[in-house]
Amino acid sequence: MCISSCCDRTEMVFVEKKFLTNTISFYIITLIFKLFETQSEMVTRMITKIIGTGSCVPERIVTNDDLAQIVETSDEWIQSRTGIRERRISEGADTAELAAGAAKAALENAGISADDVDLILVATSTPDHCFPNAACMVQAAIGAERAVAYDISAACSGFLFAVNTAHAFLGSGIYKTALVIGADTLSKIVDWSDRSTCVLFGDGAGAAVLRVEEGEKSGIFAMKMGSDGKKGPVLSCVSRTVGNFLTNTEPQIGYTTMDGQEVFKFAVKKVPETIKELLDENGLEPKDVKHYVLHQANYRIAELSPNG
Repeated sequence: MCISSCCDRTEMVFVEKKFLTNTISFYIITLIFKLFETQSEMVTRMITKIIGTGSCVPERIVTNDDLAQIVETSDEWIQSRTGIRERRISEGADTAELAAGAAKAALENAGISADDVDLILVATSTPDHCFPNAACMVQAAIGAERAVAYDISAACSGFLFAVNTAHAFLGSGIYKTALVIGADTLSKIVDWSDRSTCVLFGDGAGAAVLRVEEGEKSGIFAMKMGSDGKKGPVLSCVSRTVGNFLTNTEPQIGYTTMDGQEVFKFAVKKVPETIKELLDENGLEPKDVKHYVLHQANYRIAELSPNG
């Protein structure tokens, strides 16, 4: 979270730069959380708040030195280019299991029960089944029988797309409480012989409980989303191909591929542009923000992006 003081208000900004593969798009999402410190500033309206969070990761830690045993790389090479030292890799836990673990932790942190949840959204690129969806599997695992449950397939941007979707449901009054989960076992779609991608990805889940309240002083203030479908092939994972009795072939399953240079150039250009657009739209200056938090596996991209 980023917090800064500006006169009688505090601004919090989340900046999320992600690349979508399943829709063949690149997405940028920027969120601003605004805290009103004076009663006169506060407008009485329905505000979406994050009231609890939780996470769940596999126990197995895989270090850079571990990867150096299977591909030509080193701890120094990986850290200098990405900042990554280690990642979690599943030895059996699937996406829905990790998602359910994160969900339970988030509900406990929020101090509510599964019966209070109206909507469950699971953002994932690696569901365990085509159907049932992961959200329904989470619903069953945590006993949220009242909740509507479905998945959002938006790759790395999925969690924030899901947050925005939940925010729309809550703000419109359709639902009051939502459970949003981002979960993946990316180790299933990684080519472990490709050092350009296998060093970047891991497995895990994070969850947030969102609730709408009237007249709250803090919450989701503004979001910005965008896409560029032309850039899709730069970071891609082909799904099961067509293979049947008519083609006389078997379906093939793809793995994650990436053009690292193109990803880098796109990110360091587009992220600061999007930040500026959102700040301009909300009458803010870059100096009004104390911290920018970028979700990005590559440290060099995170370091360069806010500066433009």
